[in-house]
Amino acid sequence: MIRDLQSNDKNVFISMVNEFYSSNAVVHSVDPKNFEITFQQAVIDKSPFLRALIIEDDNEKPLGYALLSFTYSNEAGGLVVLIEELYLNEACRGKGIGRQFFEYLEQEYPSAKRFRLEATKENEDAIRLYQRLDYKVLDYIQLIKDTD
Repeated sequence: MIRDLQSNDKNVFISMVNEFYSSNAVVHSVDPKNFEITFQQAVIDKSPFLRALIIEDDNEKPLGYALLSFTYSNEAGGLVVLIEELYLNEACRGKGIGRQFFEYLEQEYPSAKRFRLEATKENEDAIRLYQRLDYKVLDYIQLIKDTD
């Protein structure tokens, strides 16, 4: 089951985000205050630029989360759904839950022209899943400028 993050999910969300940022899925640590800001933006402020999802088993036990953001791309010709973060707890990896998440995503956003995500080179299991789902390497160099 996949559903939107709710106010009573804060502790489990923050816990999973901490696990995500302690894994090989990221290249650097992040200030934990950002997790609180993200929760605020997704749940309380209901930002149109962000959607936070909880992935649960049939007994409503949290298995993971996803953060999505949205943009327009001239290159793609329309809406791009960015999978900013996708985390599944270690015990449920390799059991088809990731594949189910991506099926859900495509059904949820049928007008999207592109789904986009990032992966560290060390996150080989995730990359294999993405490639099995027909995700291709987009051979651009990412550049960022953080402000603040």
